[in-house]
Amino acid sequence: MTGNSYDAIVVGARCAGSPTAMLLARKGYKVLVVDRATFPSDTLSTHLIHAPGVAALRRWGLLDRLVATEVPPINRYALDFGPIRISGTPRPADGSSTAYSPRRTVLDKLLVDAAAEAGAEVREAFTVEEILMEDGRVTGIRGHSRDGHSVTEHARVVIGADGRHSRVAETVQAERYNERPRLEQTYYTYWSGLPTDSLEVYIRPDRGFGVMPTHDGLTLLVLGWPYAEADAFKHDIEGNYLKTLELAPEFAERVRQAKREERFTGGSNLNFFRKPFGNGWALVGDAGYEKDNITAQGISDAFRDAELCVTALDETFTGARSFNDAMADYHRIRDEQAMPIFEFTCQMATLEPPPPEMQQLLGAVSGQTEAMDDFVSLLAGTVSPADFFSEGNVGKIMAGAAASVSATS
Repeated sequence: MTGNSYDAIVVGARCAGSPTAMLLARKGYKVLVVDRATFPSDTLSTHLIHAPGVAALRRWGLLDRLVATEVPPINRYALDFGPIRISGTPRPADGSSTAYSPRRTVLDKLLVDAAAEAGAEVREAFTVEEILMEDGRVTGIRGHSRDGHSVTEHARVVIGADGRHSRVAETVQAERYNERPRLEQTYYTYWSGLPTDSLEVYIRPDRGFGVMPTHDGLTLLVLGWPYAEADAFKHDIEGNYLKTLELAPEFAERVRQAKREERFTGGSNLNFFRKPFGNGWALVGDAGYEKDNITAQGISDAFRDAELCVTALDETFTGARSFNDAMADYHRIRDEQAMPIFEFTCQMATLEPPPPEMQQLLGAVSGQTEAMDDFVSLLAGTVSPADFFSEGNVGKIMAGAAASVSATS
């Protein structure tokens, strides 16, 4: 077996890859991170960094850099179900409830630069041609930069941070489980003259849309249809987009006073888990776990995976634990934290009308400050769906609603 040049090679340098490379490099490991893109550059994204992701940026010493880019803070979430409206402040993560919705041209460049500053070697415009294996173990990569000259690099571990179609995952045939079909087709664009200081979400039967402030005084407006209707939507993207907004007439009027500044960008998400490690390899971010974007968890999930994976690899590299034991804990903790919001997200992404019992619960939540804060915290990732929908908590919410009715009658 060829000797290792690096402790780790990270394939993919966006929201999962650069933090993984940065955290490993900060621990003194020799790290190479490669990406076919150059930075700054854009990518399909939900944009939103909920409070847990913001807390990670703070731990890494990068939050002030993001704030300095003048991305507006988001301190309140508002959900409009038509007859029911729920508005609240998410429960905090590490003392803060604030979220941000940065352009990926800004965020990804910030993360790539941080990885390089930490000592990771960053190769942009690098195409991975092959994931190398020897005796069933991943040993490195072969690829080329823009000059076309092919190079081979080896490492103790190769980390796939290369998204849903991960070459690393495909090479090792990483086990997939808990798969669901595509549920939603989304399109988004950016508007000027559409001010908001909140995350606003509008849910209607078979349709959903949301807005959030981003860089340069722009507002992101994303809209979703059931995936079964994707072809119909694509037939007239702009017309269907604007027609859907009329389901919330007051909001549609706000949009008529605004100006669209960029083209429409669209896509749909897969819903699956992959086993995130094996002999000489690991997966982080969407390479290991992806779900519909309706709850906008992707960036925060990528940050969480980076920290968990690096903790496990550090234990392995220092000899504190075996690779399999340490990475099995990474796998277990990831799934324990991700599975409840995965199930909640898949249910929301059907865009089906809530069943009667859910409508009753939403009606009870509306108007109760504590319950509304807890509900919006589901989207923020600071309250688990398992806790919110527990028998005890639902009983408490319903009792609070009954007491409120009794007090006013």
